[in-house]
Amino acid sequence: MTEPVHPWVAQFRQRITDQALPDTSWQKQTDITDAMLHQLWHSQLCSRLLDLQSRLLQAKGQSFYTIGSAGHEGNAAIAAALRLTDPAFLHYRSGAFFIERSKQLPGSTPIYDLLLSFCASSDDPISGGRHKVLGSLALNIPPQTSTIASHLPKAMGAALAIDLSRRLQLEGNWPSDAIAVCSFGDASANHSTAQGALNAASWTAYQQVPMPALFVCEDNGLGISTPTPNGWIEHALADRPALKYFAADSRDLAHTYSVAKRAADYVRTTRKPALLHLSTVRLFGHAGADTETSYRHKTKIADELELDPLLASSALLLAKGIISTEQMLQQLDALQQQIVRVAAVAVTKPKLTTAAQVMASIAPVKPVVALPAIADTATREKLFAYDKHNQAKPQHLAKLLNWTLHDLLARFKNTVVFGEDVAKKGGVYGVTQHLIQAFGSNRVINTLLDEQSILGMAIGLAQQGFIAIPEIQFLAYVHNAEDQIRGEAATLPFFSNGQYANAMVIRIAGLAYQRGFGGHFHNDNSFAVFRDIPGVIVFCPSNGHDAALLLRQAVQLAHEQKRLVIFLEPIALYMTRDLANTGDGLWLTDYPEPDTALPEFGVPAVYGTGKELAIISYANGYYLSRQAELELEAQGYQIRVIDLRTLVPLQTDKIIAALTDCQQILIVDECRRRGSLSEELFTALHETKPNYFTIRRLCAEDSFIPLGSAAYAVLPSKQQIIEQALSMLMTKALPTKEGLA
Repeated sequence: MTEPVHPWVAQFRQRITDQALPDTSWQKQTDITDAMLHQLWHSQLCSRLLDLQSRLLQAKGQSFYTIGSAGHEGNAAIAAALRLTDPAFLHYRSGAFFIERSKQLPGSTPIYDLLLSFCASSDDPISGGRHKVLGSLALNIPPQTSTIASHLPKAMGAALAIDLSRRLQLEGNWPSDAIAVCSFGDASANHSTAQGALNAASWTAYQQVPMPALFVCEDNGLGISTPTPNGWIEHALADRPALKYFAADSRDLAHTYSVAKRAADYVRTTRKPALLHLSTVRLFGHAGADTETSYRHKTKIADELELDPLLASSALLLAKGIISTEQMLQQLDALQQQIVRVAAVAVTKPKLTTAAQVMASIAPVKPVVALPAIADTATREKLFAYDKHNQAKPQHLAKLLNWTLHDLLARFKNTVVFGEDVAKKGGVYGVTQHLIQAFGSNRVINTLLDEQSILGMAIGLAQQGFIAIPEIQFLAYVHNAEDQIRGEAATLPFFSNGQYANAMVIRIAGLAYQRGFGGHFHNDNSFAVFRDIPGVIVFCPSNGHDAALLLRQAVQLAHEQKRLVIFLEPIALYMTRDLANTGDGLWLTDYPEPDTALPEFGVPAVYGTGKELAIISYANGYYLSRQAELELEAQGYQIRVIDLRTLVPLQTDKIIAALTDCQQILIVDECRRRGSLSEELFTALHETKPNYFTIRRLCAEDSFIPLGSAAYAVLPSKQQIIEQALSMLMTKALPTKEGLA
């Protein structure tokens, strides 16, 4: 039985036969070779036929993605103007770009690879059947899940990272003469994420910092059904400071290639950013399920079909005599038949069938890699000379974090600390003080005030081979940029089948109880945004000793396992010195030497051996629980206090091991009752040992944090912990026989 052919193919074939193709006299003369024009036309045609084949496969339930590249195939010329080693962060209508770049790597099989992706086969070489993405490690195309330009910040970060590698004399994943290219649609250009990335690139270049980024806005005049105003993209993007503007009509393939070459050469030689405004047309609707006639007039749709870039490039090849009508028809038929044959194979290839298979790439175990040597004694003495008078004294959490960062930057030469105010000021709370004096402005970088750009920079650095250590000043500030963590950084291993990763440690100052400052925006007591992101680790120390060890562990996990770690630092405990009484210094700790053994991942810290009651908490809750324990001990009670330290993922077996034979448990959670960690912990303990534990929760109210003393009305207090503990101790509820069994 003959496989069906999409109607467009028959219509296109007939127009070639009848020589009913557009006039070419308007197209500009360039010095492009005939061979290059033919190669680009072939990539365009291949992309179109693959899109149409995907729609035919979808009708049979064999393909699962039909947002194609039809009308955008001029981006093949962009690919040809770039090098294989230029990282490409691509818009989802970039099939022709992908195919054209594949031609720079002998042995590539783009037709088979893309069809495997369309069919969600586990043999798909980029995502392993997890999504239809345009990506390839060998082609330097990191896969993108974005449809709203959330990939622009990391492209900006990658561009910055390329030249930073050269300045630091570190070998990165991309060569020092590479440029980063990033394509996006005209509708996405309006998104705050795109605006932020373009602004960050301009802001950086304006200060003469290298930013070799080529942004390509593929303007088809539509955002699904919403038209882009005529002239909007040019007026909105052409006059950005330090961002050079280029423009081309993608129907003129030769001129597009010429302009793309000029734009790429400009970026490569000047190390400054540029924007290429590429006029395109969207054909066949937004996606296969899109009924375009519901929001566009049929006449308009028909008119745009005549603007098809394939018609224009086919006409040009014939007009220049590069190929004859018969040869063009033969090549069309041969390519169509090849795609049908390959599709017949692709649809038979295996799919992911189990949860374990699907989840295998969320946080894949990496081969063991060597750790760099700890800095020698002489180097460390020089490094810490600025604070020599404090070295032998116990210190608070902020100071020990600062010392730890000094040791880590000395040991891991590819670490970079950056964020707003982290350099000369040393951060709002002094945690990054003296780092810039010790390591210079290439490793301790003040950024603009834009969390999306800070986190995008982290992703770009990570993909170039750095261990990024960005700082977010306050937990409440991360929410406007959380998709850079959730939708971009965390998903990359998943959608690349573990081939790409974003090794980073995101330092965030947060949680509540901060005195004399704040309200909600500086006392945010909810980190729920991180708790449901697969593969993310969240550490939260309560004291300086643990902070030093956990920060080292976070960087080691990023180095060895390429993990994404959130390091949540409790602001109220940064400078805390005392526990029970003013001047007792009981919350100060000694600095653990750099060779101190790290705790086993997920093992909580345990204070006390009491069996009557265990209090489980973290950060400020742990501090308050230790205060409560002192008063309960004075009353004759034996209490055990457990500091979780690792909040995500909770290691339930290790927590239960720390409880030993404690059966009465009070969970003190400084976050809100609804959506807090205590919900998960309560459930996990009951599910693991049904009917064994007697558990209560003490949480913050489901409220934002107000200003001043009113804040403490909605947060757990030492007195509330004591009252809850006494209530449980006096009840002394016994386990059931089933629980003991």
